[in-house]
Amino acid sequence: MKTIKTYGKTFGLAALLYATAFAGAEAHVSFLDREAKQDSTILATLQVPHGCDGKATTEVRVKLPEGFVFAKPQPKAGWELEVVKGDYQKTYDNHGDKVKTGVIEVRWKNGNLSDDFYDTFVIQGKVSGVEAGTSLAFPVTQMCGDTVTAWDQVAAEGGDAHGLKSPAPLLKVVAGEDHGHDHDDMAGMNMSGMGAAAPAGETVKAGDLEISGGFAKAMLPGQPVGGGFFTVKNNGKTDDRLLSVTSPVSGEVQIHEMETKDNVMRMRQLKDGIAIAAGETVKLEPGNLHLMFQKVKTPFKQGDTVPVTLTFEKAGKVDLVLQVLSAQGK
Repeated sequence: MKTIKTYGKTFGLAALLYATAFAGAEAHVSFLDREAKQDSTILATLQVPHGCDGKATTEVRVKLPEGFVFAKPQPKAGWELEVVKGDYQKTYDNHGDKVKTGVIEVRWKNGNLSDDFYDTFVIQGKVSGVEAGTSLAFPVTQMCGDTVTAWDQVAAEGGDAHGLKSPAPLLKVVAGEDHGHDHDDMAGMNMSGMGAAAPAGETVKAGDLEISGGFAKAMLPGQPVGGGFFTVKNNGKTDDRLLSVTSPVSGEVQIHEMETKDNVMRMRQLKDGIAIAAGETVKLEPGNLHLMFQKVKTPFKQGDTVPVTLTFEKAGKVDLVLQVLSAQGK
């Protein structure tokens, strides 16, 4: 029997044929859920079913339409993340704040998604000021090394999108009910201009290090990625370094850095950790350095706690408990 192996698991031909049939049903990039209610915050999940002419996908770029605002992408392990900000055509209300600028393009870069496999790319955002019956187009550029495929065609009004060779993914806006609230702040991300959260959690001392203000943000149901934050003060005369972090509540904890330059936000994993210079204080906070919890077993809920073990070069292993605040970090 023909088999295909990946990540230590072996799948039989029947499973492979099932996966191929599933991907083949949608040969182009599309949304997992193709409808979104008016004035609702959603997780827009893009499906990438294959590479480019057999080549692995290395980059996915998504342009966001007017009316899909306050967008925050979900980081992916093994991929770098860039977010491009710009002006909206209209002004939108975000809990009483008038917002004119925001994320207009998302880029997952330097990944490696084999043509043999299928994956999803998720963006949280709010559908705002869009009439029911309208379809929002999200042009996608799929890059496979030096090969580029553009999924950007939109049928004329009244036309048939099925006849397009490279259709842009569409979200159809339907009438929705006003529930009086939105969960519109992705855990770990702070790209909408919201301020950092107040410190929470107990202070822990390890040698010359003092660790305080530990907290995490509540997550949306089904969201597999969470963010964690704390402050480290080095009271000694010797430099130290945070090498790694582990937690029993997630499959992996990565140390990330966010940087914004020329309206482009880049997030990257710091595989060498974070230097804690003698006499200095380092803050892990929204919009800057932070922990990224990957493959979270159960989404963090406000009021819960998240245990982590920090490993420092000199101070060794330190156990810390992060208190889960609201999705807004309050």
